[in-house]
Amino acid sequence: RTDSVTLSATAVKAARAQVRELYGGEFLPEKPRRYYAKVKNAQEAHEAIRPAGGHFRIPKQTGLSGDDFRLYELIWKRTLASQMKDAEGNSVTVKIGATAPHPVTLANVSTGEAQAHHQFTFQANGRTITFLGFLAAYVESVDEGAADDQQARLPHLAAGQGLVPENVAAAAHQTTPPARYTEESLIEALEKLSIGRPSTYATIISTITARDYVFKKGRALVPTWLAFAVTRLLEEHFNYLIDYDFTAEMEQRLDEIETGESNRLQVLKEFYFGDGTDVHEGLHKLVGESGGIDARKLATFQVAPDVDVRVGRFGTYVESGDGRRANVPDAMAPDELTGEVVAQLLAESGNQERQLGQGAGGYPVVAKDGRFGPYVTEVLPEDAPKGRKPKTASLFKSMSLDTITLEDADKLLQLPRTLGVDDDGVEITALNGRYGPYVKKGEESRSLADEELLFTITLDEAKALLAQPKTRAARRSASPGRELGADPQTGKTITVKDGRFGPYVTDGETNATLRKADSPTEITLERAAELLAEKRAKGPAPKRGRRTAKKK
Repeated sequence: RTDSVTLSATAVKAARAQVRELYGGEFLPEKPRRYYAKVKNAQEAHEAIRPAGGHFRIPKQTGLSGDDFRLYELIWKRTLASQMKDAEGNSVTVKIGATAPHPVTLANVSTGEAQAHHQFTFQANGRTITFLGFLAAYVESVDEGAADDQQARLPHLAAGQGLVPENVAAAAHQTTPPARYTEESLIEALEKLSIGRPSTYATIISTITARDYVFKKGRALVPTWLAFAVTRLLEEHFNYLIDYDFTAEMEQRLDEIETGESNRLQVLKEFYFGDGTDVHEGLHKLVGESGGIDARKLATFQVAPDVDVRVGRFGTYVESGDGRRANVPDAMAPDELTGEVVAQLLAESGNQERQLGQGAGGYPVVAKDGRFGPYVTEVLPEDAPKGRKPKTASLFKSMSLDTITLEDADKLLQLPRTLGVDDDGVEITALNGRYGPYVKKGEESRSLADEELLFTITLDEAKALLAQPKTRAARRSASPGRELGADPQTGKTITVKDGRFGPYVTDGETNATLRKADSPTEITLERAAELLAEKRAKGPAPKRGRRTAKKK
């Protein structure tokens, strides 16, 4: 919970002693180095994060491994580097004169002029390190740009020194767009803007991920169409609440409440009812005006001529001017949705989706080919009653996407079918499950020989079937799954499998369900290890045991 940069006297003494022991006295400044926080509202009630104790253990002496070892090593190196001398060197610009062996003909330049241009000057910028200083212990790496030790190192040269070219090659340089945020760079940006605290950064990252505002692609955090829609809503209707200065100011006000400099009720009143100015109108007025918000307009973005992408209640989809629709894959970044991709999605959707007509439920019914096989489903409009979900049913093995009719689809969508009530008052139903058709009464169930029986079996026939003794079928052999490699933290083999509740990864001890944006066929070892680490960090699920009556 600390972002303090202050080390205790004990820690400074231990760090300086270890620097002298490992690197020598020449790397040690005469006096201990002191640092001061640059971030406003820094939490400095606690000491900086550092190795424990009055004598630091060298990483190889800890007995740690995997991520634990790397984390300790990072903290240990940074602590020692903070008490070492600065690195010393020279920023160098080298200009090298060269003569081409033959006159060079330049475009749009006459031969006579070209003769004057076969003398060239090359330039190299870099640095020479004369004293390593803290670089001997720790090299700072960053997400984008050069690390401390990655700037070009140039050898010591003298003016007029002759150089022999070992290799000459033309290298093109292209500018690249700014890199996407990673968890590390996003937290760094939040710190600079004075948004949040160290204790809230993990929650911020998990919240924007859990709400599908971003998904991870490698280490990058990729925004979703839902994030664009929510951002547009906030910018157009709640603009002052998401202003960077407002957020930093609110952090300051909360600190003032804690120290007694501000009255908490007054601060809450100004936030909700406004402070009497047009700048801060207050949340009460903003929410009162939210009834006129056009949600459909905010969630619609034009991506191609006569084609829009919409964020709906049941996912993101593209819609053409003639009414054709196609779902947008969850793992597709918004910038990947080009005109060519849109055309392909609409074409594939037309091939895999059949419009069957207006169903018995009052909504259009379509037949599709999905991840778990062909199925029929209702298509609900955006203004469908809240809480109403589309009915969906898998096709029978005897049915085909090409031949299924609206009548067949309506029968499938009526499942499960209630047959009646048994003599003891328990309801009996017929339904189609993962392992085929069956009838069910409470916790008791019996398989049916044929899927068509779901429509024809009577209550008496179901009673007779349930009265028969239950036969145990041989348990299906589970798929061994696909091995991804060894977990860098535990060393155990990670496997991706298809389970009862969907695809998941496991190391034989811990299981972690794949997220919406994760593909079981494309998931990497790094991503699988990350999911397992998150699951282990949460700890085991609480056990739900039966309550026992208290003895009197």
